[in-house]
Amino acid sequence: MSSSVSGDCFLVLTPYSQEKSLIFGRNSSPANGEAQEVLFMPSSASKGTIKCDGGAEIDSVPTFALVLQKPLLIWGAECGSNEKNVSIAILWSAGEPDSDALRSTDLVRLALERSCSSLKALNQIGDLVNSNGCDSARFSFLICDPTEAWLLSVGGKLWAAQKLDNGFQRLPSSGLGVTTSIDKSSEGLGDSLKSLGLWSGDGDLNFANCFSSPPIVEQWPGDEPTGDGSYIITSMFETLRSTATDMNRSSNVSVLSPSGISCYWFTATPNPKESVFKPFVFAPNPKISPLTKIPHGECITLLQKLHAQRKPEAVRDLKNLEASCVAEINAYFEANPTPTTELDELMKDCVEAEVKFYR
Repeated sequence: MSSSVSGDCFLVLTPYSQEKSLIFGRNSSPANGEAQEVLFMPSSASKGTIKCDGGAEIDSVPTFALVLQKPLLIWGAECGSNEKNVSIAILWSAGEPDSDALRSTDLVRLALERSCSSLKALNQIGDLVNSNGCDSARFSFLICDPTEAWLLSVGGKLWAAQKLDNGFQRLPSSGLGVTTSIDKSSEGLGDSLKSLGLWSGDGDLNFANCFSSPPIVEQWPGDEPTGDGSYIITSMFETLRSTATDMNRSSNVSVLSPSGISCYWFTATPNPKESVFKPFVFAPNPKISPLTKIPHGECITLLQKLHAQRKPEAVRDLKNLEASCVAEINAYFEANPTPTTELDELMKDCVEAEVKFYR
């Protein structure tokens, strides 16, 4: 597990997004360039306690089904979504604990397993930080559902959250994102900061500055979304590609719909400029592909290994495959209000189609 995690994340809300959906995209940038795997986790019953990556033991509960993007050999995840249309992504982390406390990746998975809305996920992380946090921790997360989005920052066992109402923004991937705009927080946040000597009590409370972790704010790349609802899934693909580098080990996009089917797109291979986004839907019995899981004893997935051997012309063919897939998915969503078994092997089929271009 790397000592820090970051992700360049973009958020687009109504009225900028198509059909009142919430769209966010993320280019992962793990500190040591480690490979990422994409996995489906079915819902499960309570099974005693869970030993998380940071060494903390947490009582288990019945869990929701999840799709996760994560590094090798960890229980948690950098980002993911659940069957209740909640998505969470790590924006930035530092001071990850070595033992007996929850890491940022633990918090992502635990909150997704247990939360049916973004607000519940926010409160879940807050409770977990309070009970099993670490004084060194500095974490920022994006938490979304189809109707709202939250920027959450954690400093030690304290936290502050800002509700994101702006139509679109590029979120800070360095430093704590929450500064003076605080809509929810730890109980008695100001008093706690003063007792720790982190805030004098004078002027506005700036959460990030209290922990000497001010965010670096970057501008939206290229043309900004317009307020006519024209920003769509392929727009986010291009936004991520415009800022991508070879250090981005995997990219993903969530399209959260308040009235239709939400869809989650993953490259599961490095650098989205050279990769294809593949869709996942929480169908009745979804399958991804064994090719997106890192085999025992290996350090990358077979899909990533084949992708590394691609010929230059494969990228052009993959983009055509992606465009065809988007068109077919959109047509299905227009005709069907809920997912059927027809979508069970959606991502698996797309991965297998992609691999044919590499052989």
